[in-house]
Amino acid sequence: MEALSNGIDPRIVAFIRRHHVMTLATVSVEGSYCANLFYAWDVARCCFVVTSDPSTRHGGEALKDGRVSGSVVLETRIVGKVQGLQWRGRMMRVKAHEMVQVRKTYLKRFPYAAVADLDLWVIVPEWMKYTDNTLGFGKKLLWQRAIENMGGEEICD
Repeated sequence: MEALSNGIDPRIVAFIRRHHVMTLATVSVEGSYCANLFYAWDVARCCFVVTSDPSTRHGGEALKDGRVSGSVVLETRIVGKVQGLQWRGRMMRVKAHEMVQVRKTYLKRFPYAAVADLDLWVIVPEWMKYTDNTLGFGKKLLWQRAIENMGGEEICD
């Protein structure tokens, strides 16, 4: 797999694409909160695509403050196989003019969702830390989005 133009190590992308559930963390005056979400990875836009409802706690908090963080993990008892991704970024609802393409990305991963009324969001990561013990105990790969690409405005409100 080639490295993407944004410089994400292809091992990180491969890990993201092998999984489909993340833990999302939001924060508000009520304190921190986490939720588990299905996701699809949008290679072209370098972001997670999720569906959520603004009436949920995490959806409402993301509308007020789009700064989020989260993780994707491989659950294993074998220390030498531990892998996991921690990230932080911005969660935003998808703009109408990008909805068709983003919906295709989500439905390619979850075709059974085609019958649902999807409220799609993107999570644009700004920083990621991937731990992969198969590369050596405690081996970590770090990535940070270039400053000029931090907003994600091209696909998000």
